[in-house]
Amino acid sequence: MTKKIGFFVGSLRKDSYNKKVAKALAELLPDNYEAVFVDLAPLEIYNQDLDDEGTPTAAWTAFREQVKTLDAVAFFTPEYNRSVPAVLKNALDVGSRPYGQSVWDKKPGLVVSVSPGAISGFGANHHLRQSLVFLNVPTLQQPEAYIGNIANLIDENGAIVEGTRNFLQVIVDAFIKFAEANYQV
Repeated sequence: MTKKIGFFVGSLRKDSYNKKVAKALAELLPDNYEAVFVDLAPLEIYNQDLDDEGTPTAAWTAFREQVKTLDAVAFFTPEYNRSVPAVLKNALDVGSRPYGQSVWDKKPGLVVSVSPGAISGFGANHHLRQSLVFLNVPTLQQPEAYIGNIANLIDENGAIVEGTRNFLQVIVDAFIKFAEANYQV
């Protein structure tokens, strides 16, 4: 049976470095795994009043239903002002509500931070992990996936260079092993 891993990219930019890394990582998944890229752009900012009134937006409902079908989740985040981008945090909030109905609960998770800077999105990576702890998403701890100076790791054709692809394969292998040990039956 094919397992579905939701890929959540925290950058909406068309030439997003995070999207390039996510696509490269998706290509390295084993045959019995499928990367499902979840579009965060349509999600309106979370407002609890809409859930309290029983009128969640169509985008929220579709998002929640899609995430429910996933076996695991992988987050790719740039660092904005030493934290995660609003679009990614909003997705976590939308999926965690209404209270007691979180779609994230117990899904094995992976966090990859990608940055043109040398710090590699360290702050965003750890802020995201804090939220995932509260959302009860068991998250791969080692190896850590900080990818800095990304502009130097992309070739003239826009592809991730071989050495970095090899590192991504290490991440994929560790995450698949971790996810298989943490799937909920």
